[in-house]
Amino acid sequence: MIKVGDTLPPATLMEFSEVEGNGCSIGPNPVDVTKASTGKTIALFGLPGAYTPTCSAKHVPGYVEKFDELKSAGVDEIWCVSVNDAFVMGAWARDQKTGTKVRMLADGSADFAKATGLTLDLTARGMGVRSNRYSMLVKDGKVASLNVEGPGKFEVSDAATLLAQAKA
Repeated sequence: MIKVGDTLPPATLMEFSEVEGNGCSIGPNPVDVTKASTGKTIALFGLPGAYTPTCSAKHVPGYVEKFDELKSAGVDEIWCVSVNDAFVMGAWARDQKTGTKVRMLADGSADFAKATGLTLDLTARGMGVRSNRYSMLVKDGKVASLNVEGPGKFEVSDAATLLAQAKA
């Protein structure tokens, strides 16, 4: 499993974007994790799936709410990574009203989750291999802090925890 001090693995995530006003897509677009994280401080959080109860009710809304505070603490971007396709992540972004606050990044084949060692096998529940619930503060491509949730928990990957770490 990835740990503090490690560099994010090379991977490509996908991001769905729309042209404001006319609804025509300009995505999905590839996001090279290495290039996109170089020289930036990223508040990155991973979760099992779009539209799932805890993710929709608590996880994403917390980061949208804490956007200004995270920016003030030196965070350049907030990334939400989930094992879903870019179209689902784009629709979920609209539903969650993330706007330009949270980049909703798709890890459709769980390549990033596997490369970080942060997978969660939900095959028995019909969901396949997913991402574990976690958050990490990434500085210039390196993990500065990592908060991995226990099974079924939502205690340490929330925006308030990562905000405190960004301020430290």
